[in-house]
Amino acid sequence: MGDTDIILYELEGCPYCQKVKRTLSDIGLDYKSRHVPRSHSERDEVQEVSGQTGVPVLVDELNGVEGMAESDDIVEYLEETYA
Repeated sequence: MGDTDIILYELEGCPYCQKVKRTLSDIGLDYKSRHVPRSHSERDEVQEVSGQTGVPVLVDELNGVEGMAESDDIVEYLEETYA
């Protein structure tokens, strides 16, 4: 698939992020990973994208998804859209 429009904001060791990454991998989707700072107060980029500072946050420009939070919602979205 080469270039991808999917961006995942994640934090090292975050179990919710791992769940989303596992789904991306199971479906075979390429994505860009953006690691966020540990400190919520430094997560300006995530805040800008999703209106909150939690991760994971998914951006899928191809489908107009500009900052989806909640790992369960992301997994469901990925499976419905790409699986």
